[in-house]
Amino acid sequence: MPARPTGLTKGRYCARLADSAGDIQAAQALRYRCFVDARGGGLDGDPFDAACQHVLVEDRKSGALVCCFRLLPLENGACIGKSYSAQYYDLSGLRNFTGPMVELGRFCIAPDVHDPDILRVAWGAITRFVDDDGVEMLFGCSSFQGTDAAVYLDAFAMLKERHLAPKRWLPQIKAPNVVRFAQKLRAAPDRRLAQLGMPPLLRTYLLMGGWVSDHAVVDTDLNTLHVFTGLEIKAVPPGRARLLRAVAG
Repeated sequence: MPARPTGLTKGRYCARLADSAGDIQAAQALRYRCFVDARGGGLDGDPFDAACQHVLVEDRKSGALVCCFRLLPLENGACIGKSYSAQYYDLSGLRNFTGPMVELGRFCIAPDVHDPDILRVAWGAITRFVDDDGVEMLFGCSSFQGTDAAVYLDAFAMLKERHLAPKRWLPQIKAPNVVRFAQKLRAAPDRRLAQLGMPPLLRTYLLMGGWVSDHAVVDTDLNTLHVFTGLEIKAVPPGRARLLRAVAG
């Protein structure tokens, strides 16, 4: 049984595992607001929900759900075809990864809440899961809002310059509509604009030594551009690992 990142409380927020159909529906409702329509009124669900563990980050005072994500544990790279990401990327290179893996998916923070502690608590819960279950690679799709690649040219240029996947793990193209930023972009990035355009989840991955695919998938269903993102746990800088474990408790 995979580890369960339950009962993590830091300051104003707590992270816990969904333990009812109502919890999962609450997560799906927040995902709908973040990925489909900010006005709400619907649920974002898919067949992968049934196979995943769902983590909720809540405001302890109000009880409001402020962040959610799901985790799909895989025994090793031979199981990579079972992941959500495998629908959009050819991940055949990762089939040779021998250690336990977990896919982090549908990560979102309530659009009307702006507190960096939420992201810290979420990563504390992820860190607890990774440590307790001996995970050796964390991966998933990191999403940019909207499908206009021109808005994110500096961010993509920085990804090309500094953060492409090692060749042995590099995802190949599978989706019909992609932005091949590693081939097309030639100009050096404006680093300030690149950081402003980078999603918070992806920024954290990169700070820990994560890497990305050389192309972005255009997802018109969720109105996003996403890049495959991987992180080998052994590559996390020791100082960063200590900070994350301090939050994980």
